Amino acid sequence: MDSLTLICTAGFIIAGGLYWFVCGFGSAEVKGKRAVDLSGGSISREKVEDKYKQYWSFFLRPKEIEKPDKVPAFVDTFYNLVTDIYEWGWGQSFHFSPSIPGKSHKDATRLHEEMAVDLINVKSGDKILDVGCGVGGPMRAIAAHSKANVVGITINEYQVKRAKIHNQKAGLDSLCEVVCGNFLKMPFGDNTFDGAYSIEATCHAPKLEEVYSEIFRVLKPGSMYVSYEWVTTDKFVKENSEHVEIIQGIERGDALPGLRSYDEISQIAKNVGFEIVKEKDLARPPSNPWWTRLKMGRFAYWRNHLVVTVLSWLGIAPKGTVDVHEMLFVTADYLTRGGETGIFSPMHMILCRKPASN
Repeated sequence: MDSLTLICTAGFIIAGGLYWFVCGFGSAEVKGKRAVDLSGGSISREKVEDKYKQYWSFFLRPKEIEKPDKVPAFVDTFYNLVTDIYEWGWGQSFHFSPSIPGKSHKDATRLHEEMAVDLINVKSGDKILDVGCGVGGPMRAIAAHSKANVVGITINEYQVKRAKIHNQKAGLDSLCEVVCGNFLKMPFGDNTFDGAYSIEATCHAPKLEEVYSEIFRVLKPGSMYVSYEWVTTDKFVKENSEHVEIIQGIERGDALPGLRSYDEISQIAKNVGFEIVKEKDLARPPSNPWWTRLKMGRFAYWRNHLVVTVLSWLGIAPKGTVDVHEMLFVTADYLTRGGETGIFSPMHMILCRKPASN
């Protein structure tokens, strides 16, 4: 084989390897988004870096992100920045689940989602609400499992577009509807839904009472609502500087106005009129650690970070994407530490009923 042939063959192998590394490894066909298609959501590519800086500026004015009129823009900016990276690096379900021996992460996630709809006792043909639906991973699993009609609401227009694409590809668009709106002021009439659920979504509300009140309003009397809440646990000590650092790191990296304590949730639900059927932290033993996937994903992070850096340098990914990706890695470390210390849970489950007399 002459030298020219060797050079051409080597070049072909290298080019093919790079294509596989960038476009195939951990990407689109499985998770719905390719590395070369990473964007800033609804943000124009030339403004991604500025929006990232604007996101961090919220934390210089902590009182601002406690105001209901400021939170939608804050959360919308966050999800424009992270949605593509979440889909590419994690999947279409933007939440955690306990690891299950012998089950893949995908299967464990699906079972965690199906449990939510099983808890609210809906039947085929019922109309239920997904509060904070993201790109619709849970919605599709729940619709396929229950055959209920699921209406999802998200503050982010880009997520609406992504969810509709996924719903159609999955052949579930007849069961799944997605609405762009603020779950603090939902565009639905009173007594509309036969059930509702939220999976790690209401943590973005500055006041839980406000979103619970809206859910209560749109539910039919006698209907059930289940939520998986992000909370600090009974192991959190506010005088412990390490604990405070971990919780603040989680808040900053996940667009949270402030994490609530586990012992506040049921009283808030009661205050808006709900009856409490069941409350349980699904992260507690004998459940297996939900943060295992984060720890196992460290190699994937460095691989992905290299890909994002190269794509940004080539001008394929918007400027600022590397900063967003790095922010998510730092946040993953805080989440892992929160799980290992036991001071944080992303799945404090509360099951409620709207009284039949309402």
